[in-house]
Amino acid sequence: MKKKKREKYHIPLRLNLVFLTVFTLFSVLILRLGLVQIVYGDNYKREVKENQDKTVSKSVPRGKMYDRYNRVIVDNKPLNMITYTHFSGVSTDERLKVAKDLARMIEVPYTATSIEIPENEENAALKNAVKITERDMKDFWITLHPQKAKEKIAKTDLKKVKNGEMTEEKLYERQLQRITKSELENLKGSLEILAIKRQMEGGYSHTPQIIKSHVTDKEYAIVSEHLNELPGVDATTYWERYYPERSTLRTLLGRVSSTNEGLPKNKINYYLARGYNRNDQVGISYLEKRYEAQLSGQKERVKYVTDKNGNLVDTIELTKGNRGSDLVLTIDMKLQKAIEEQITQQLLEKKQMNGTRFLDRAFVIMMDPQTGEILTMAGKKYTIDKQTGRTEIKDFSLGNLSTSYTMGSVVKGATVLAGMDSGAITPESILVDEPLKIRGTPIKKSAEAYGLGPLDYSSALKYSSNVFMFKTIMAMADLKYHRNMTLPIKANTFIELRSYYSQFGLGISTGIELDNESIGVQGGNNIPGTALDLGIGQYDTYTPLQLAQYTSTIANGGYRIKPQIVREIRKPTIKKDEIGGVQYSFEPQVLNRITMKKEYIRDVQDALKRVTQEPGGTGYAAFMGAKYNPAGKSGTAQAFEKNPSGGDPIKVNNSNFIAYAPANNPEVVVVVVVPSAFLPSAPNQITKELARSALDTYFNLKQ
Repeated sequence: MKKKKREKYHIPLRLNLVFLTVFTLFSVLILRLGLVQIVYGDNYKREVKENQDKTVSKSVPRGKMYDRYNRVIVDNKPLNMITYTHFSGVSTDERLKVAKDLARMIEVPYTATSIEIPENEENAALKNAVKITERDMKDFWITLHPQKAKEKIAKTDLKKVKNGEMTEEKLYERQLQRITKSELENLKGSLEILAIKRQMEGGYSHTPQIIKSHVTDKEYAIVSEHLNELPGVDATTYWERYYPERSTLRTLLGRVSSTNEGLPKNKINYYLARGYNRNDQVGISYLEKRYEAQLSGQKERVKYVTDKNGNLVDTIELTKGNRGSDLVLTIDMKLQKAIEEQITQQLLEKKQMNGTRFLDRAFVIMMDPQTGEILTMAGKKYTIDKQTGRTEIKDFSLGNLSTSYTMGSVVKGATVLAGMDSGAITPESILVDEPLKIRGTPIKKSAEAYGLGPLDYSSALKYSSNVFMFKTIMAMADLKYHRNMTLPIKANTFIELRSYYSQFGLGISTGIELDNESIGVQGGNNIPGTALDLGIGQYDTYTPLQLAQYTSTIANGGYRIKPQIVREIRKPTIKKDEIGGVQYSFEPQVLNRITMKKEYIRDVQDALKRVTQEPGGTGYAAFMGAKYNPAGKSGTAQAFEKNPSGGDPIKVNNSNFIAYAPANNPEVVVVVVVPSAFLPSAPNQITKELARSALDTYFNLKQ
């Protein structure tokens, strides 16, 4: 009886265990399905959609740049291009076949760093050449020789990988190291295929990669005929910047990255976050960079639809592209070209004279003092090609805002106004121009050996008196000159004087919205005697653009205006010879009003008029007979150049000139800056001649 009783309860226990197991499994399954559908469902759907649908952007032409009279300065030139779009379902062998087929149809320039390649047109170090590294060649050798590559792997290495003592990556590195130089040499005939394959695999999948830009018409036609045999390859068009006026203003217009450069590495995340592709061309300097958002336009957006294996099924256009907006600059291109020709002629002529061994550059800025619009920003650099020995005059318009120099007496107008505003002098003050003997300091004087005698501020500017400025600064420091005096000028005098200069834009940013603007350099030692030099422009350095803003501030009655180089942003148009409507117009912007009284400013304006229109004025000879009522100021500053022989630095003179016209209602300012214009023993008139020819040209063109 006991045995039967045990058998009666044994079977239900097993069934219960089975039911419990089944119930548990079903519970786990239901829980898992719930997680997949409810918790992770959206993620999985998104992944599937990303694998099957990929949206990419295609580039459009950049906006053009015009001068103030709608003359084209920067345009686009259409060029043929071959691209490759990689889809995830394509194998390495299939891509290699496409690369081999393309190599028979097009010639792709390349450079390799580890083996010698014969010099020829295609393989020269061209701007758009594909750069092949030694690592690229080793990877390619393994692809071409899989069996030989296996033989590079030792059995002991495989054992270490199997036992977890070595990673697959480390094993591959050892395999690469065992490829010999002679084996790489055998790749010479296949390097073009490698260059093409490298370009094909250079970016993300579903994103067009540039195989070759500057494709010839013949290459374009051949590839177009065989597109059905080249999966992923496309024959398309891209645009390269074209400059109708060649080198004119080029350094200031800026540069666009090449197709091989793509996005700048230091800002790649910035651009990727804004929808750019890695190989997109972008503005990387000056106007092209500053107005990239406007010039780049709206890209065409295309959706690639693929199957679950990554094969392309369909292409859908989502949005049409629009080329970039156009910039209308404030520059008068006809005036700009004329001024550049004058600078070139002057540099070539003056280099034939004595005392100009260090003369190598000149700058001319012309600006509307009422609006801040820059009409001309010309700069030229004299160079000699080291290989050919030929003379070259290159564009250096950028130097107007990126380089600074001691400017000399042109700043004396600001010194006089600082003296008046501080109460150190008045319009009635008479100061004696005489050689100053200060203890422990060489004699400080004006250009005339024995002095100019008693002067008021107006005559001091007309004759360019240094001593009048020296005594004005002494008065600002509560000092009165007497022979053999000490000069206990304190640091606050430097601070006060520089504060006054900054009201005119000297020593601070002009406000122009371009990279690499220099604000000049302050003299470093601030010993008492150098405060006097600061007052005649012999201590701190300023840029030509700062000098133009300073001159405009005096000319317009005391308002420091922000310099403008872009006048308008215009909508893009389809028609070639038509300019679009205004999207944005830049208005004049007053940065500050100087603290000097209006009558003081008028007094200085009258004095600057005497400089160019009265006999004895330092600019009279240059502007004699001018019909446009000019006012101006000359300036010469001592500087030093490195001695080629290795001795003491050689003294040179920077030569500068500022002017505006008409004096009663100024409409144009001209600033001429010529660093190291001549040796002190052999002066020339380059700045005055450039200033006169620039204003003559402006008013002749106006008529």
